[in-house]
Amino acid sequence: MGRRHTLTVPLVAIAFGSNLGDRHGSILDAASEVAAFLSNFRLSSIIETAPVAPGLEHDPPYLNAVGVGESDLPPRELLRRLQAIERARGRTRSFAGAPRTVDLDLILAGDARVHDADLTVPHPRFRERRFVLEPLVELAPDLTDPATGRTMRDLLARLTR
Repeated sequence: MGRRHTLTVPLVAIAFGSNLGDRHGSILDAASEVAAFLSNFRLSSIIETAPVAPGLEHDPPYLNAVGVGESDLPPRELLRRLQAIERARGRTRSFAGAPRTVDLDLILAGDARVHDADLTVPHPRFRERRFVLEPLVELAPDLTDPATGRTMRDLLARLTR
C-alpha cells in the first residue's frame, strides 16, 4: 500500500471592523460574503472597541471580530475580494483612519509572506492590536505567525504584559 498524503489548505485570518451605520449587521453581512470563498469559515465573538489612532478619539466606537477559514487563493486575490466587499458596502477611504461602514483586513494567509506597496501579509500591525489578537485567540490560539514563529496565544500574552 502506498502512503496517503493529506493536503492541508492554508488557514486565512481576516479582521472585521465597523464604526458607521448598522455596525453589527455590516460585520455579519460581510462575514457571510467572506464565507462564500473561505471554506470552514468561523467568526469570533464581536467586541466593541475605541478607535486606536491618534486624532480619532472622538470617532464612533468600533465593533470588531476576526474570521478564519481555509483557502488556497493567493493573498492578492484574497485582498481583491475583501476590497470588493468593502466597496459594495459603501467603504470610502477619504483619509487614513476615517470612519467606515466596514473594514476588512487580511491578517494571515497560511504561511504566505508578502511585502508590496499595497499588500503586506502577515498584516504589519496585527501583533500590536488586542482587538485582533483576542478574537483570533478565541478561534485559533495555536495558529502560528509565519513572520515570528509565535502562536496567537503567545502574541496576546506578550501584548498583555
